[in-house]
Amino acid sequence: MFLVLISSCGIQKKIVDKPIIFNEEREQLTFAYLSDRYGLEQATITIVPKMVVLHWTAIPTFEASFDAFYQTKLPNWRPDIENVSGLNVSSHFLIDQDGTIYRLMSETNMARHVIGLNHAAIGVENVGGTADTPLTKAQLKANIKLVTYLKSKYDIDYVIGHYEYTNFEGHELWLEKDDGYRTSKTDPGEDFMKKVRKATKNLKFKTVPIK
Repeated sequence: MFLVLISSCGIQKKIVDKPIIFNEEREQLTFAYLSDRYGLEQATITIVPKMVVLHWTAIPTFEASFDAFYQTKLPNWRPDIENVSGLNVSSHFLIDQDGTIYRLMSETNMARHVIGLNHAAIGVENVGGTADTPLTKAQLKANIKLVTYLKSKYDIDYVIGHYEYTNFEGHELWLEKDDGYRTSKTDPGEDFMKKVRKATKNLKFKTVPIK
């Protein structure tokens, strides 16, 4: 199945559904993450999206990027975060180098993609981000269309790059309980974010807090 987005200039862009595993085990791990990391005891794992976080996978192919999110539990190649939770990393969307947008999971289920903010953030991953596979113009255009779609559907206040997440420490949206749990990020690059912000200026997103 797929959803067709239509831009203001009439250009169509498909969102293709390609779900990762989201079984009872993943749901229970998500409940535990919400409770342990954020102190949230919820009847469901749904979120109220207030921001969109843009990422890159630093993996050169769509197939390998998709595989990184597919399984329920965190694989053993992520020792930097496995002691925090066994829940695998995930993202709501994955955008291939040719600009194809894939939806990996429900837009309102919590995904593990950004410290401190998962309870309110829709994650968008972009294949690549390495020296050999930089993000493409097609991906930039797809991100702009997707952000515009998400803003039309939800009350989104912020669009941020993953590298900006720590700017929200102390903000009302920040819920991470462990002051020592932080990772250093550079994705999806400052230039990429400047271009996304310029193209979505009319949507009047709030300014990222200054750290």
